Amino acid sequence: MSKNADQLQETLESVTGVQLAQGIGHTEVQGFWAEAWGQVLRRPAAVAGIVWVSIIAFFAIFSPLIASGHPIIAWPMNADGSVGAMTSPLINTLKSSDVVLILLGLLAPVIIFFPTKRLETGERLRLIIAAGAQSGIMVILARLIESYFTARDASESIRDIAQSGYFVPLAVTIIAALSALPFILISIFAYRSWSRCAFVLAGAIFMGLVISWKWSPKLYDYSYRTQESNGQIRTVFTLIPFSPDQSETPMYNRPPGSTPMNSMWDSLELAQRIAEDRAAIYSDDELAGIPVADIHFERLRSISRSINPLTSDPLDDFINQLDSDRPETLLDLRQAVKAHPTPSHHLGTDTLGQDVFSQMLHACRLAISIGFISTSIAVVIGVTIGSLMGYFGGWVDFILYRFVEIFMAIPVLFLLIVAAGVLPRNTYVMMAIIGCFTWTGAARFIRAEFMKLRETDYIQAAKVMGLPLWSILFKHMLPNGVTPVLVESSFLIAAAILIEATLSFLGLGPTGQASWGSLLRNASGETGAFVWWLAIFPGAAIFLTTLAYNLIGEALRDAIDPKLKKARV
Repeated sequence: MSKNADQLQETLESVTGVQLAQGIGHTEVQGFWAEAWGQVLRRPAAVAGIVWVSIIAFFAIFSPLIASGHPIIAWPMNADGSVGAMTSPLINTLKSSDVVLILLGLLAPVIIFFPTKRLETGERLRLIIAAGAQSGIMVILARLIESYFTARDASESIRDIAQSGYFVPLAVTIIAALSALPFILISIFAYRSWSRCAFVLAGAIFMGLVISWKWSPKLYDYSYRTQESNGQIRTVFTLIPFSPDQSETPMYNRPPGSTPMNSMWDSLELAQRIAEDRAAIYSDDELAGIPVADIHFERLRSISRSINPLTSDPLDDFINQLDSDRPETLLDLRQAVKAHPTPSHHLGTDTLGQDVFSQMLHACRLAISIGFISTSIAVVIGVTIGSLMGYFGGWVDFILYRFVEIFMAIPVLFLLIVAAGVLPRNTYVMMAIIGCFTWTGAARFIRAEFMKLRETDYIQAAKVMGLPLWSILFKHMLPNGVTPVLVESSFLIAAAILIEATLSFLGLGPTGQASWGSLLRNASGETGAFVWWLAIFPGAAIFLTTLAYNLIGEALRDAIDPKLKKARV
């Protein structure tokens, strides 16, 4: 009997009432979200979407450590040949936002999986989200203050204040206090927890130290390989030894797998074709029939002057060694030149000679931040206005819904295009505009849910007990009515990523920030030729990321649908 029951439970999605009465199909009672996520994880497409979003989030957090043109470790070489003190140019050039994200990425798994029963998983997630929000507010405030006091049009008095010794400690103290105050008030009045207050204060102090450390951006260049080639330093680079803004003119529009030696050979072959007044590229058989002459090594030495900064090994020694072991034909010379070990651009380069792989990884941060932060702003605004409409109804609902309709009629993309011409083109402005003009869907969902909940018995009891309005709205009604908004958030994140990619494709995205849309814009090339690697890789990233969020949203929507839930029972 038990064997048959197990077979029924494995093969059937639903059981009859008679089978339930017989004890067949009974399962342990689960919470609402535990059951919903269990249904989501049963769908392979949703699991694939979660895995892809997790990969993008990983690279968004750790891309400065994975792809950077600054060495992880560098040792200066003294004049007497001894090795100087070890330094880390990569760590020194990290921004405060980089440090915050890396620390949160390392600490979040520890907080979630730490073996203790005092905090539930939901409570731990709320602490991580609160810490991330507090840290983000501090970083944004620090950027705004630093940019204001160091702007080109800033007066001399403002510049003098910024250069004083007390400015940074005072500014960081004010930033920490302003960012911690709302979280302390929430901890006291909403949770009545002094331990939360201590957590908020500790986070503010720690973040203040990080921001003080990384207050002023450091000026740097990418001359490390030239210095190493000249014997001035010794370096150890990270996995992808290129930064997204590291431009290398000789590597203009190079296909995947190219190295500086490919550029050297192309320049040598071009010079040979010009000397022979030839337009077509040589075939292997033709190269095998051309003997190597002294003129070829003279050209190699001339070309190496532009290639030398891209490699740590001295090219003069390499060319002299080639000259002494002179290959017989140009085909042999090509093989010898391309065999020289140099860093490779795995996904090619763009029209400025910048590494595509490095830009792809760093662009993950823009996609994740644009999606999550703008959606968070939209959800907060939508939930606040929607709750007021749904709870009060009447003339409050009438007036606020007209307000919602006004914002529904505003085309967000065209608004962002106009804003790009009159406002600073940075990530924060784009996040704010997208969040402040895409909240109407969340407001309508919350309005509908609150209109159903306001007449329920427990809400009427809360009113009779004299609970404050904020407690009724956000502590009793919101947890039971926010589910459709959370599902809609997944689609909003995908829409925000598409909006950012569209703006960057039009050349109106954030300046100085790697973006998939910007890479896609360069796919046509300055000459109109199609550059396939600049179309396929960023295009696939945009497609897969938006598809992943849509798959997760659809699975979550089906999991909480009451009709489908009833059918499963």
